[in-house]
Amino acid sequence: MKDILTVILAGGRGSRLEPLTRDRAKPAVPFGGLYRIIDFVLSNCLNSDMRRLLLLTQYKAQSLDRHINLAWRNYFIRELGEFIDVMPPQQRIDNNWYQGTADAVYQNIYAIEREQPQDVLILAGDHIYKMNYKPMLEFHRKMDADITVGALRVSVDQAREFGVMQTDLKNRIIGFQEKPQNPVPTPDDPDICLASMGIYVFNARFLYEQLCADATRDDSDHDFGKNIIPGAIDQYKVCAFPFLDENRKSDAYWRDVGTLDAYYEATMDLIKVDPQLNLYDDKWPVRAFQQMLPPPKFVFGSEGHSSRRGCALDSLVCQGSIISGGSVLRSVLGTNVRINSYAQVEDSILFDGVNVGRHCRIRNAIIDKGVSIPAETQIGYDPQHDAARGLTVTESGLVVIGRDELIEPSVAVAGSVKMAGG
Repeated sequence: MKDILTVILAGGRGSRLEPLTRDRAKPAVPFGGLYRIIDFVLSNCLNSDMRRLLLLTQYKAQSLDRHINLAWRNYFIRELGEFIDVMPPQQRIDNNWYQGTADAVYQNIYAIEREQPQDVLILAGDHIYKMNYKPMLEFHRKMDADITVGALRVSVDQAREFGVMQTDLKNRIIGFQEKPQNPVPTPDDPDICLASMGIYVFNARFLYEQLCADATRDDSDHDFGKNIIPGAIDQYKVCAFPFLDENRKSDAYWRDVGTLDAYYEATMDLIKVDPQLNLYDDKWPVRAFQQMLPPPKFVFGSEGHSSRRGCALDSLVCQGSIISGGSVLRSVLGTNVRINSYAQVEDSILFDGVNVGRHCRIRNAIIDKGVSIPAETQIGYDPQHDAARGLTVTESGLVVIGRDELIEPSVAVAGSVKMAGG
């Protein structure tokens, strides 16, 4: 679809994911051992034949920009009109950073106009799901809509964190509330609401008009969900498109892993016998950066020492990792991880390059890249003690260690107590 331009909002700070977002934007956070969060929406675009992409970045974008160069540039051929262009804030229109989702697009309006699209597909870069965008675009044009909004059915309790829509029998939106305290359920089910997925298709000319008008309003948050969509439903044709899930499971899969606990739960689901997110579907592949690394290795399993056996059960282990006489249970290991002899890792997520020393015991933890755990260290067995040592601990007791943090033997990370709000 060469008359479609896709704009991906990838500048999210992800403050509730700290310390994982201490040095990177939320879309660049690793997920599932091998992937980054941004890989899911980019895979959707590629699988949907959307090959003209503008990626709008802002917050600590170096890691994201490097990942795009390594993993995604080769899929797009500039000579054929295909591209994935990373657009950092340029302050071309004013001296402010992006004030909201609509303002981020407005400040890049010249780059959008230059491509002369008929329609503009706007996506969030920090959600995990599988979707073919073609049917939504076809629906948008068939309905001759000014705006089409991707719609997800969620529970009433969940709906308080979304924009909530009400539609007529022709899927035209007749009501829209952003994160309401008392969400309006659907007519057919009092326990279900119709939520905005943060996926929008705009007629390009209409988008320009709305963004320019919104930019002049001092009382606006310059946000699609708070301002643009609610302000358009009375005068213009705004439609809802029901989410068509390419995950091929009984329940639709869409996740905003916006908190440490939500991120942990979504990741740990991957180790189940039948996980909700299907990463093994060759009909809708999820692409990622694949380093040239040796296969994972498990050693010291035949010496007759029951306590020194390199094994991993109910786990994902990425290439380059070596489990050298340690045990891993219900965990996700990134690339180049090393688990040394007699160490035990349970119910944990270890990013690339983590080294776990001998006789360590780790459970209920997320350990970011490049962290080396000294021998005989315990993490996750006493959350209060972990917090007192300076580790981030969520309300559920999940322990999180930031990238390249220095762990001193038997003392761990130096610093003040940090308790995350979940």
